[in-house]
Amino acid sequence: MTRLVLGSASTSRARILNQAGIGFTVRVSHVDEPAAVAAAGARAEGQAITPAAEAQLLADLKAAAVVDLPEVRAAAGTTATVVLGCDSVFELDGVSYGKPYEVGVAVARWRLMRGRTGVLHSGHTLIDASTGRRAQRTVSTLVSFGEPTDAEIQLYAESGEPLHCAGAFTIDGRGSAFIEKVEGDHLSVIGVSPAALRAMLAELGQSITDFWSAPSPAAHH
Repeated sequence: MTRLVLGSASTSRARILNQAGIGFTVRVSHVDEPAAVAAAGARAEGQAITPAAEAQLLADLKAAAVVDLPEVRAAAGTTATVVLGCDSVFELDGVSYGKPYEVGVAVARWRLMRGRTGVLHSGHTLIDASTGRRAQRTVSTLVSFGEPTDAEIQLYAESGEPLHCAGAFTIDGRGSAFIEKVEGDHLSVIGVSPAALRAMLAELGQSITDFWSAPSPAAHH
């Protein structure tokens, strides 16, 4: 039996996998994201990496960090185990925007984004903890914003919802009222793409159907 480990504390990612009927356990990675991006820029001789590359880099690092956890290594010794790392970066005018963390930053972001279209890049990395083989997918989705008022933006930021979201927005919560259109994989915008996961598993010689959890009795009609 192969098991999937989600290397993320994101409740949105967990909800998507649950709704897709995929069984998994959670182990949180502890990656210093700003330091990792700065180091990548230094390796590129001071050139900032692209937003899409940044999302994929962070997904790589998070998956690798979870693979290195003692409990994951121990499990991989007895049960075939794959680890999924994900990260998202929002791009507007070629600039990367991660999590705002502060109300004032979220307000400034929304004043910049409203009425415009940006790209949400979601990096996915899947590592076979037993063999070290890995597969990667970056899913990029266009997000078009409405024009919330300054008062709406302020209240949204103060709600706390956007503070820990790439780009300072969600499409499955309060923020959905301010999103006019999503072109692409909307689940990747929320946090993880089951379609990308299926493709990566296939690349590693596995089928997503092997990861489906048993249906609950209530699922039978």
